[in-house]
This record gives sequence, structure tokens and C-alpha cells, in this order.
Amino acid sequence: MKRAMGMATMDAPLVAGVDEAGRGPWAGPVVAAAVILGPAAPPGLADSKTLSAAQRERLFTAIVEQALAVSYRVVSARRIDRTDILRATLAAMREAVLALPVAPAFVYVDGQQTIPGLSVPQQAVVDGDDLLPVVSAASIVAKVVRDRIMTAWDAVYPAYGFARHKGYGTREHAAALAAHGPCPLHRRSFAPVRRLAKEQETAGSVSK
Repeated sequence: MKRAMGMATMDAPLVAGVDEAGRGPWAGPVVAAAVILGPAAPPGLADSKTLSAAQRERLFTAIVEQALAVSYRVVSARRIDRTDILRATLAAMREAVLALPVAPAFVYVDGQQTIPGLSVPQQAVVDGDDLLPVVSAASIVAKVVRDRIMTAWDAVYPAYGFARHKGYGTREHAAALAAHGPCPLHRRSFAPVRRLAKEQETAGSVSK
């Protein structure tokens, strides 16, 4: 696993890591998390995408129990559609930082962009979720929270298979969307959703 060198403050108290989960899916929210780790980070922190679901759940529990501060914010599909996915993601990140019960002195943000409207000094780090433990922790929190949300919604909309693909554009999801059209969780501003919804509407009109 890669780890950044020369960043002596990256695990210091009052340094927050921020990451998101769910920018790419066709359905469901985007979730951003902010974490300030304690003096000793839980072992095994890594980019959430490289971990199994069981590993993420174990680390999520350890992070919540051991971190100095943890927060997350959820931005709905409707809010994504009203703006766009980038602005919605950055808004969720900003809200997550502001929701921390302890104000950080510095923020590391995964990716290429810093968070607009945040007065705290910050730095964007490409692959930060792999390089910085504090960002890895935020990545895990965001991913676990979002996966739990999508699993819960699967009981409400079982035809779409959200518990399995979490709203991502899988073949199963595409087939369900073409057959049933979009549900309230779908991001109608996303081109694949618009296209498949239109195909479903066209097929319905022909069948009549």
C-alpha cells in the first residue's frame, strides 16, 4: 500500500480527512465524511475500494470508537439533479467538515479540488484515500454509510437490486431501469438514466 512521506502533520490531532462515496452511481445519494483521527489510527486503514465489505464494517466500527471526531452528510438524488454531481459532492464535503464536533486546524481532501466556502486551510490530494490514513478513514465511513443506505432502500424498491449494486450502472441495474423506469432514487440528470427511462416510456407507448 502506498503511503505519503514528508507529511508530518497528516495524522496529528485536529487534522481532518474528507472523502466521498457515490459520485458515479445512477441512483441514490452521494455521501461525504470527515474524520479527525486520534493519536493511534486503527490498523488496516486503506482506500475503501480496496477493502471487502467485512473489512470496511470492521474498520468503520473502529474509526467511530477511536477517532476524535467523525461526521458525514448525505445529499439526495433530487439535490444532485438540481445542481450537478460535482457541486453536490463539494457541498456534502463542506457540510461534513462543518458538522465535526471539533473544529479541525487543517483539512486534507481526496481528489483534485479543495472545498469551496471553507475557511479552514486545506489541501487536495490525488489518491489521498490511499496515501493518507485520515482520508482513508473518511473514505471508509462514507462508503459504509452509503452502502447501508442503499441496502435499506432495496427493501422499498426491490425491483432494482440496490442491495447488490448500490445504484451503480451494472447490467442488472440497466435491465431493471429499462423494464420499470426510474424510481425516486434515480438521478434523472444522469444521461444513462434519461436514456433508459425514455426507452421504457417508448416501449410502454408502443405496447398500448
